[in-house]
Amino acid sequence: MNDSRIRQVVIVGGGTAGWMAAALLAQALGAGVAMRLVESAEIGTVGVGEATIPQIRHINRFLGIDEDELLRFVHGTYKLGVQLNGFTRLGDSYLHAFGDLGLPLGLTPFHHYWLRAVQGRTSAASAGDGRDAGDRAMPGAIAECAGAAGRADAPDLWAYSLNAAAAAENRFAPLEKIPDSPLGGLRYAYHFDATRYAQYLRERIAPGAVQRIEGKVTEVRLREGDGFIESLRLDSGEIVEGDFFIDCSGFRGLLIEGALNTGYENWQHWLPCDRALAVASAPGGPMRPYTQASARTAGWQWRIPLRHRTGNGHVYCSRFISDDEAAAQLLANLETEPLGDPRPLRFVTGMRRLAWNRNCLALGLAAGFMEPLESTSIHLVQSGISRLLAMFPDRHCDSALVDEYNRQTRFEYEHVRDFLILHYKATERTDTPFWRQCGAMEIPPSLARRIELFRRTGMVFREGEELFAETGWVQVLLGQRIEPEHHHPLADALSDAQLEGFLADIRTLVGRAKNTLPPHHAFVARAAGSLVT
Repeated sequence: MNDSRIRQVVIVGGGTAGWMAAALLAQALGAGVAMRLVESAEIGTVGVGEATIPQIRHINRFLGIDEDELLRFVHGTYKLGVQLNGFTRLGDSYLHAFGDLGLPLGLTPFHHYWLRAVQGRTSAASAGDGRDAGDRAMPGAIAECAGAAGRADAPDLWAYSLNAAAAAENRFAPLEKIPDSPLGGLRYAYHFDATRYAQYLRERIAPGAVQRIEGKVTEVRLREGDGFIESLRLDSGEIVEGDFFIDCSGFRGLLIEGALNTGYENWQHWLPCDRALAVASAPGGPMRPYTQASARTAGWQWRIPLRHRTGNGHVYCSRFISDDEAAAQLLANLETEPLGDPRPLRFVTGMRRLAWNRNCLALGLAAGFMEPLESTSIHLVQSGISRLLAMFPDRHCDSALVDEYNRQTRFEYEHVRDFLILHYKATERTDTPFWRQCGAMEIPPSLARRIELFRRTGMVFREGEELFAETGWVQVLLGQRIEPEHHHPLADALSDAQLEGFLADIRTLVGRAKNTLPPHHAFVARAAGSLVT
């Protein structure tokens, strides 16, 4: 019987995607599969993604990584969510916080109880003004209540999130559960230097598990008959053969596109930004335990606090602003002095028509690109590797397996895409041509249905294994001032007194837990210790 098992895997490209793939595959596949990674020191990596989401901690556990050691090496800090500023109106700000919002009762999500309380106060406030009940749903009423942080009569939704409460006071320490309560604790991710993260993963791979080959690919040879990739020729003349190839070569997609002509699906009509400028600035100011994304005239600007510097960038649409103007906006809005000149990046939002084609699988920028508004880039690499391991093929790469991988990948990318589009579409800004276009654009039917369902019923449902859970959708929908007309009928089962007590108890528990947390900068200094250079 012929042995059809895959014996040689070749990864083209290093960076975060390449070395993450190498580390995870080497750990999972063991010595039975020879792993080789081809990269050139002359080819730089994009290296601007410095914020993550909590799923990255699964990698740590799988690889046996010590969190404190990692954060020392990558100059990392902790992340409780992302603050979004000015996306709906100038002056608006809300947090997309990781973790729980309140506590569900039975099968009814918590936010319906909060909606009932807010809608009840809104109705009571307008009951005596002579208007009919149908006139009482005032535009902006829920959003204005949601912005009334600290008011005793209308605490905002984020008063029921420990992540949000801690972020508001720049506090952090790991807390799995709020003591003596059914409430979950902090859910967190990291800010780090992405280049050093790739280096850290590379150095942790067991000696001999992955062979690094220095060189540039000059030719990709395809096998006659089925068109599978057979080997690579490097600029040194070396031939690198393999059974399975992973393309981590960045935007150019050297294998998936250059050799296999897979095709690319352009999503710029929904996600119009096509350029970015990235610049580091000096450390300084509060070490905030969250990423900041602030809307600008034709895009948005990120701010990511690291231990040794601050990462900044301006993502923008070149049809509405020049490169010079974009750079000027970026530099004018830095909190500290820049440490160099802004580095330019051009991109097309979208995805390959097939992430897995024949015996080649694309990861990272070779598979697709969606701007880093919700820090999904590293996660999409992680989930792509997880899917590959779950469906690891033999050398024939059965088409049914390949089709299922591509179906699941498309599902994930499209749902992340919809979540990002929501930030642009649900805007009331008309002050610039860019925001007017975003507010007027047609959106995918899948997103339109979700918005309409929430607007009419307050209900949100997570579809299958999509990345963002109901709590994430609820925060962004409400943060973008999409106001539900109703709440779930089961939220009416509590009496008014029971509802008030339920909400007050959660606020008390969240407040007590928040007060036990140290300042973020103090915890980082104690846990991570001295910088590793």
